Amino acid sequence: MKIIAMSNQKGGVGKTTSAVNIAAYFSKMGHKTLLVDLDPQGNAGSGFGVSKYRVEKSIYHALIGEEVLDKIIRKTEYENLFIAPSNRDLIGAEIELMQAFSRETKLKKVLNNVQDYFDYCFIDCPPSLNLLTVNALTAAEEVLIPVQTEYYALEGISELVHTIDLVKKGLNPDLRILGIFLTMYDSRNNLSNQVVEEVKSYFKDKVFQSIIPRNVKLSESPSHGEPICVYDAKSRGAEAYSDLSTEIYERVSGIAKGNLRLVSG
Repeated sequence: MKIIAMSNQKGGVGKTTSAVNIAAYFSKMGHKTLLVDLDPQGNAGSGFGVSKYRVEKSIYHALIGEEVLDKIIRKTEYENLFIAPSNRDLIGAEIELMQAFSRETKLKKVLNNVQDYFDYCFIDCPPSLNLLTVNALTAAEEVLIPVQTEYYALEGISELVHTIDLVKKGLNPDLRILGIFLTMYDSRNNLSNQVVEEVKSYFKDKVFQSIIPRNVKLSESPSHGEPICVYDAKSRGAEAYSDLSTEIYERVSGIAKGNLRLVSG
């Protein structure tokens, strides 16, 4: 199982939307895919119609050792797509884990128990650099960083990269940044275009070519409990996430660019 963390401590960058839709497209490719919601806001589940208000056992209970992960994981109504849901209980996990032995490796140990069941695991990290995020980075092999094409886009990214370096040195030497992708892009906005150039100049070949646009359908789909590939597979947002997911798969698999194409419909 390849474990990929989706992280940016700055809120409102499209992190959860991206985690939900990339996981959905990976499942459409035929990969058995698990999405772990490690954000106490618990919004990733709603993207698949799983209400955080109806979740009795969440990833929190796995982290504190109260329940095994395979009893928490839910199969979504979409083929090959599973979720380990979250809710506000997770807020207490950081406090409870603070005194725990090997507190940074709790998620890694939890995921080891389902290592043979899935091809890919995506972790939706909280919008902060806390113990939950450190757990995600310790468990993951790769990190995806969404960056919004807005003012102060790069604010805090250096801090995240520093945290990744610290985790790599002390806890997870194999961790690497898989790539950075841009979200909420508006081609009519000069600032958006400036940010694209700034991010590409700073991160160079780490930046994916596919850019996620501002799109009404992307905003609507969570309220319908559907990923964008189901809610409106022909929308600009769906096409962008299809292209991005293809790029991610090519990069993580070492496939030469352009040799794989995923139809969004």
